[in-house]
Amino acid sequence: MVEIKTPEQIAKMRAAGLVVAEIHRRCAEAATPGASTKDLDDIAAQVLAERDAKPNFLGYGGFPATICTSVNDVVVHGIPDRETVLKAGDIISIDAGAIVDGWHADAALTVFVGDGHAAQLHELSRVTEESLWAGIAAMRRGNRLVDISKAIESYVRRQPLPASGKYGIIESYGGHGIGSEMHMDPHLLNYVDRRRGRGPRLVPGLCLAIEPMLSLGTAKTHVLADEWTVKTNDGTWAAHWEHSVALTEEGPLVLTAVDGGRAKLAALGVTAAPDPLA
Repeated sequence: MVEIKTPEQIAKMRAAGLVVAEIHRRCAEAATPGASTKDLDDIAAQVLAERDAKPNFLGYGGFPATICTSVNDVVVHGIPDRETVLKAGDIISIDAGAIVDGWHADAALTVFVGDGHAAQLHELSRVTEESLWAGIAAMRRGNRLVDISKAIESYVRRQPLPASGKYGIIESYGGHGIGSEMHMDPHLLNYVDRRRGRGPRLVPGLCLAIEPMLSLGTAKTHVLADEWTVKTNDGTWAAHWEHSVALTEEGPLVLTAVDGGRAKLAALGVTAAPDPLA
């Protein structure tokens, strides 16, 4: 069943979203050569404590950390540890979440560590992030879930091919409903699968975590022996961008963006909903 939120519940999710945005800001600043992924996890835990928020990743299905830190060919669900030390030229996707008064938010971004990155890596991250915003712009009343999937895939397919020859839209992982739990119905693909139909109609009160993941090669992945870390099958590097978004009576509100998504959506001709906490 798809959970529909009240404006008051969306406001609590917005509060959680701003905690996630602060985790991202501080972790991105700290993602420098010589830092370990456990250092970033410690920062995230500190932000949650400062904001009187709870982690939603820690302990979820047995996950042992506060955030996910996915480096280079790790697509998602990388486990922070002291042994994984960042170096110049790496990319890292930082996936973070928070709970405020029982309501969840979840978002991810890809960060460049130091210098020396190939142009196609910058394009990989840009295309992934911009496909996310294309999907968010399609989250409007009257559309269906598949319209978000179509917007993401269409944006990716319109882009010039990278030097590697293609972008792989990761098949085994996608977005999801979010609210009183972190992962809820509906499951959101980042591409169109006609076997799944059009999905539910988008109505005010629906909240989704929209999260495209792209690689510089395959769409196929495998899980390591730790039962969490997801890598590309061909070893190509991957990017991951995500926001939690609420559809309100006045349009989409990007819960995990500091400005509620106003600037990015305006560039796409969409007006973001007013921030309930402003």
